[in-house]
Amino acid sequence: MTNILEAKDLTVTFGGLNACDHVDLEVPTGKFVGLIGPNGAGKTTFIDAITGYVPTSAGNAIFDGSDIGELKPHERAQSGLVRTFQSLELFEDLSVRDNLLVAAYPTKWYTFLADMFHLSSKNSEIEERVDWALEIMGLSDASDSMPTDLSHGRRKLVGVARALAAKPKLILLDEPAAGLDTSESQILGGHLREFLNHDMSVFLIDHDMGLVLSVCDYIYVLDFGKIIAAGTPAEIRESSAVKAAYLGEQAGEIQAQEGERMRTQQQGQEAEK
Repeated sequence: MTNILEAKDLTVTFGGLNACDHVDLEVPTGKFVGLIGPNGAGKTTFIDAITGYVPTSAGNAIFDGSDIGELKPHERAQSGLVRTFQSLELFEDLSVRDNLLVAAYPTKWYTFLADMFHLSSKNSEIEERVDWALEIMGLSDASDSMPTDLSHGRRKLVGVARALAAKPKLILLDEPAAGLDTSESQILGGHLREFLNHDMSVFLIDHDMGLVLSVCDYIYVLDFGKIIAAGTPAEIRESSAVKAAYLGEQAGEIQAQEGERMRTQQQGQEAEK
């Protein structure tokens, strides 16, 4: 199986501290891979490095067979490597659909001139892609709503749909379940697994171990910038070292059990389909 993403010896240093310390990680094409770890472990820094928002001091990143180390963030995005951010930063004065359209349409140097003279033309392929992203995230009914009219959970879905509208080869999700309750997290998980049915691969980081264990095919665990464990959800769930490093033995076990319950429920729903 080929890999859509490979990080080899990837290191990010801030003032002598290795926020990511010689990280080796792979995301197989068409698979759902997760990265978990405690606060300050270096998870978001890893995504920032992969997407070009922070420089690396060692190692390299291979995306879709090519070294992307010299590419700027927007060039990586144009190649099919798209991410979400922890902060939503939605345009509150635009409808949900328009939020997606702003992200989906490529911006050129002359864009502002076209807008000024009302020369912008619609792209039917992009318009259809936006409608597709809204449908996958269960937001078609909220297409004309303003973000302020939505619950926090649905606003988070809009953030994911906005990245999805770019039809990426690999989507990197940075804490998409932050602030969600258990039921909202479960709904989100159901939507995320569906991405694999549309020629996409997924890389997820989140504090919600229950979510990560329920949706991922393979999981890496990061602590103090280093990968301390890797394996299937079942292997990660049974790792005492992971539980202790992540949240402590008791808290880790509670979230692991929740992940197992969510996975079983989702498998039942898929079987019914």
